[in-house]
Amino acid sequence: MDKQNKIDILTHLVQIDSANDHEKKVADYLEKLLTDHGITVKQVETSKGRNNLIAELGKPDAKPVFAFAGHMDTVSFGDLDDWAHDPLSAEIHGDRLYGRGSADMKGNLAAMVIAMIDLADSKTKIPGRIRLLATVGEEYGAAGSKQLTEQGEVDDVDGMIIGEPTSGDVVYAHNGSLNYTVTSEGTPVHSSIPEQGVNALTNLVKFVNAEADLFTDVKPSKEVGPLVHSITIFNSGDQVNTIPGHAELQGNIRATPEFGNGAVIKRLNMITRGLSSAPGADLSFNVDMSFDPMVTDKEDPLVQLAQTESSKALNHEVELKVIHGATDASEYRKAENQFPIIVLGSGDWENAHKMNEYVELSQFLVMDDVYKEVALKALKELKKK
Repeated sequence: MDKQNKIDILTHLVQIDSANDHEKKVADYLEKLLTDHGITVKQVETSKGRNNLIAELGKPDAKPVFAFAGHMDTVSFGDLDDWAHDPLSAEIHGDRLYGRGSADMKGNLAAMVIAMIDLADSKTKIPGRIRLLATVGEEYGAAGSKQLTEQGEVDDVDGMIIGEPTSGDVVYAHNGSLNYTVTSEGTPVHSSIPEQGVNALTNLVKFVNAEADLFTDVKPSKEVGPLVHSITIFNSGDQVNTIPGHAELQGNIRATPEFGNGAVIKRLNMITRGLSSAPGADLSFNVDMSFDPMVTDKEDPLVQLAQTESSKALNHEVELKVIHGATDASEYRKAENQFPIIVLGSGDWENAHKMNEYVELSQFLVMDDVYKEVALKALKELKKK
């Protein structure tokens, strides 16, 4: 596929508004694009207007299976006044294409689609199968990858690339991410007689103080560093002369492979139950979203192969890295079948979710070749086993 056709596909994807919803519009566009080149496609509904897409190259039931994975949703635009370029414009200035999702991660979703189209058009013999998994809702809860994992769509996968923005570097590990809510219930009364009520805010502050030292004994991970925890939202009261009868907070924790989400949840439950056992205290804990940590051995052949191919395409030695966000890998890791996963793509991780998000076209335009080479060579090696 020539340069302009590649850019056109990326442009169309960025111009589709899929901010936290409406991924079916993206899936419909990709389905037509892929089926026009003879590629097998199906959509899997998660909820109204939100469909995952699965496409496949190679003979049915052929083994091994290599997966390209990415998400079709983006985060919201934020304040449009802060954008120098309309977030749905896909404007090009120099080497940059601007727009929401250009880096995270429609650029790499486009590259994966282009790779499959090129392989189909060239009638390349696939030593197994290549499967594309394009999901909904990654930015808030990973509903799509969770659904596909539970439905067995990765049970036969032998290796996977997730196309998040890494500037061409190969990410072999990342933290988990866990969002939670703690609610405190009290008894509202007039502020002149506080002794006759129960101050929900005061009881919730006790949780804040206890949580500050809750993970001090957790040793840093050799791969992703320390466990990071923050209370980020706190709400209580609606009138200054009334003792608040309700208060709640939300927090985020970046777990590690050695001290994972399960261990984190156990401790948070423990502290909540302990505080609630005091007279007048009524605290409850709820997990809102849970992404598990992901680690692939950096000596794994897939990691090494991806580093070699990305370095060749970008004409410099790319690095092996860890990131402190989370990806759909957290859900795919829950499959009974364990397989190596890497994160690799064009665009800067630090540029994701920002105003005036962009992807460098020079990186984007070679990433489809990286994906093709890694998939074909990985399948050939797996075939030998």
